[in-house]
Amino acid sequence: MADIPAYAVSRATRSSRIGMAIGLIVLIILATAPWWAGRADLRLLIEIFYYLALAQLWNLLAGYTGLVSVGQQAFVGLGGYTLFALAAFGGVNPLAAIALAGVVAAIFALPTAFLVFRLRGAYFAIGTWVVAEVYRLGFAQVSALGGGSGMSLPADVVRSIADGRQAREWLVYWVALIIVLAAMAIVYALLRSRQGLALTAIRDSEPASESLGVNTYRTKLVIYIAVAFATGLVGALIFLQKLRISPDAAFSVNDWTAFVIFIVVIGGIGRIEGPIIGVIVFFVLRELFVDFGAWYLMLLGAVAVVIMLLAPRGLWGLLTDRWDIQLFPVRRALVVKETKDSG
Repeated sequence: MADIPAYAVSRATRSSRIGMAIGLIVLIILATAPWWAGRADLRLLIEIFYYLALAQLWNLLAGYTGLVSVGQQAFVGLGGYTLFALAAFGGVNPLAAIALAGVVAAIFALPTAFLVFRLRGAYFAIGTWVVAEVYRLGFAQVSALGGGSGMSLPADVVRSIADGRQAREWLVYWVALIIVLAAMAIVYALLRSRQGLALTAIRDSEPASESLGVNTYRTKLVIYIAVAFATGLVGALIFLQKLRISPDAAFSVNDWTAFVIFIVVIGGIGRIEGPIIGVIVFFVLRELFVDFGAWYLMLLGAVAVVIMLLAPRGLWGLLTDRWDIQLFPVRRALVVKETKDSG
């Protein structure tokens, strides 16, 4: 009788194995940065970390569930204000307040979702931005938190983080590194799971995924709340580093959503590698355009338009189309393992 081939599902690739090895080396270098990098370098790395985390989370939200939100600054601000309120008035250690900030952001995400999920397409995007503005205006009225001018973290609270300025800076740096690694790991694990298959189905065709039994509303709601939780953590981290918060800074659509969307779009939406490429390009361009003043945002917009015209799937999509590189393989491939003789 004819030989019967045996099949197996494989997701690892040669490029992913090489990428894992390079990633471990980079991780070791980053973990030891406090011993070889200066204060300015550490602050820059922390900024890169939280932008990368925000980009990965927005990519999960928009690139897989189709929820194109322009109001994620709502959860950044909620996370930041929760940290300040708990640390300044509740006596909670700032590091513990970071975790609680994520919980508070997730709680606020539930009624927010029930409101904005009634909208579709561009109306959903505008609705999320309007809700974020409502939060901004609301916190501007809270005099205990500084009102419209904001507040600084009390000196005794800052000293409670760690003994000495250097120790505090090192500790915040490591917390930032842990948060960005956790965000990437959660996104990667989710996309490789059964829920990841549901997200991929929703991204490709929501009506078709529903016909296959996927509860699209529940799936989107869970992802929206999970992303809000993680975004709240990042927001708390951002303002723990800055040591000062105000409504305009906390709920800035430009800083916490527009730049994040730029990073994801130019890197490649719907791919884990995209935000990594995007954040590198963003910070390089920021350094190049820093002396252009008011032209800075216009130049960033021009770069984004050019990249979208030349590479609609982003820079990483352009690379994978040419060389089929996958550092974080989440798609399944059927591979022939061996041939068995049925006789």
